[in-house]
Amino acid sequence: MTALKAVASALRGLPRGVVSLIYPPTCAGCGAATADPGALCPACWTGLRLIEEPLCPRFGTPFAVDLGVGPLLSPRAIAEPPVFGRARAVALYDDVARRLVHRLKYEDRLDLSGVMGRMMSASGRALIAEADCVVPVPLHRWRLWRRRFNQAALLGRVIARGAGLPFEPSALVRVRATRSQVGLSRPARAENLSGAFRVDAAQAHRIRGRKILLIDDVMTTGATCNAASRALLRGGAASVDVLTFALVGDTAG
Repeated sequence: MTALKAVASALRGLPRGVVSLIYPPTCAGCGAATADPGALCPACWTGLRLIEEPLCPRFGTPFAVDLGVGPLLSPRAIAEPPVFGRARAVALYDDVARRLVHRLKYEDRLDLSGVMGRMMSASGRALIAEADCVVPVPLHRWRLWRRRFNQAALLGRVIARGAGLPFEPSALVRVRATRSQVGLSRPARAENLSGAFRVDAAQAHRIRGRKILLIDDVMTTGATCNAASRALLRGGAASVDVLTFALVGDTAG
C-alpha cells in the first residue's frame, strides 16, 4: 500500500469531526472555510444570482419584473423558438456561478459536480419529474481525451442518480470537432454546431420514444442545446428539455 493510500484508508476510519480538523472544509466557490464540505460561504451564496420565477417558460430566462399575468414568453422565445421544449438553470452566469463552472471544468475540481448537480436537481425538479432518462451533452473524443472528463456527464450522473432515472451518456455522440464557441455570434455558433451531434445507431433504442432531459454546464445562446436536441429528436426522442447549471444573459425583458 502506498503512503497516499495508507493515509486515505486511515482517514476513512476516523470520525468526520477529526477529518475536518486535518482537512477543514472549504467553500466550493472561493476556498474560504465553511462548516460543511462542498457548501458555499455566506459571501458566495449571496453573490450567486439564483434564477427564480417569473421566467420565460421556454428559455428559463428571468423577467425583470412580475407583470402578474402569465406565463409569458420572452421576446427571444417568440422570435427564435428553441428546438427543445423547456430550459431551466440554477443561476445566471455571473461571478460565483462562473467561478464554480470554471473550477469544475478547468481546474479539475470534479468534486464540485456533487454540489452543483444537487442544485440543478432542485432548480429542475419540474423537468426531472417528467423525464424518462438523462442525457449529457457530449464532448468530441479528442476534446474528451485532452480534458479527461466531460463535465456535463459528471453533472448528469449526479442528477440521474438522485432522481432514480436511467443515465444514457453514450446515446448522443459528437461526430464533428467544432471550434470553440467563445466569441462567436449567435448565427456563427449555430453554424459551427451544424451536424455536430448524432444519436448512436446502436444506442437509439435507449432514447426512442422517451422524454429526454439534456444536461450541460452552461447555456449561452442555446446553439449547443438546439443542435443536440435536434439530433435527439431526429433519433426518435419524444421530447427534449434542457437543464444547466448557469445561463448566460440578464433578464428576458
